[in-house]
Amino acid sequence: MASHRRPKQPSRTRVTVLTTAAAAAVALSANAANAAPSEKPSMDEVKAKVDKLYEQTEQASEKLNGAEEKQDRLEKEISTLQDNVARGQADLNDLRDSLGLAAAAQYRTGSIDPSVQLFLSADPDDYLDKASTMDQLSSQQVETLKKVTEKQRALAQQRSEATEKLKDLADTRSELAKKKKEVQSKLTEARQLLNSMTAAQRAAIAAADARASRASERSALDGGGSHVTGRAGSAYAVAQSKIGSPYVYSASGPNTFDCSGFTSWSFAQVGIHIPRTSQDQANAGTRIYSQSDLQVGDLVIFYADHHHVGFYAGNGQVLHAPRSGTVVRYESIDNMPFQFGVRI
Repeated sequence: MASHRRPKQPSRTRVTVLTTAAAAAVALSANAANAAPSEKPSMDEVKAKVDKLYEQTEQASEKLNGAEEKQDRLEKEISTLQDNVARGQADLNDLRDSLGLAAAAQYRTGSIDPSVQLFLSADPDDYLDKASTMDQLSSQQVETLKKVTEKQRALAQQRSEATEKLKDLADTRSELAKKKKEVQSKLTEARQLLNSMTAAQRAAIAAADARASRASERSALDGGGSHVTGRAGSAYAVAQSKIGSPYVYSASGPNTFDCSGFTSWSFAQVGIHIPRTSQDQANAGTRIYSQSDLQVGDLVIFYADHHHVGFYAGNGQVLHAPRSGTVVRYESIDNMPFQFGVRI
């Protein structure tokens, strides 16, 4: 005989859990249905991010330029010191040889020159003073021994200085590697953002930049920017010949440039040598704080940390190497935070 059991009823706790779960599922479904699809950033937003990354790239690039300049300077100073040490050691050896020959001659005659005692003395200066006082050495020998001790001191100082500069050079090379990595990282990030745009968007940005540059060029020429004289005018005329040259970070001509490489190269072509970095160029001449006092050919410094520089082109325009992905071109001075001009 079959048994008739009542189905087991779910517990009150189980009912509550199931009810809550069902309600949550319904709410989630409703939210998902009502939620708007995530929007991609606009072209202007992407461009603003790219421009900011390029600005950061240029900041790092100018620091890289400074580190490279310091490395070059240290290498030259170390080379000079090492040459001086080598020549000094040769001179010292000649002096010692001349004393040694005299000592050997006296040894053969049975008398030891006091110079031998000098080299054995724990305190050569003290011995030399006593020897001179006691008239134990000839005046010529005293003079030679003085030259020996002076040369020894000079060599010790130069060797110490060279050692310190070698340490500084190692630190500079380490900093250089970090800056190069930082620049490459920023450039890669900017390029990835640009690649997220459509081809049409990228073309629209390039066209807008070209139109703005042509308008700035017309404005500069209308303001007399093509007729300038003097040293700065000569450098500016050279700079104009490089319009359209690509921007490449840390490049200083003659075919590619970064901002400070462009200005320093242009001045160098007319025999005027200014510092390599924008920060140092900011201190290379007389500062002009009012835009109304700027003259064509003056350097123009931008940003609070002075990481960008260009030529004043007249009528509120600058001629500069703007950033990666662009070329040497004219641009409104108001597009960047102006700090001051520098008259070379």
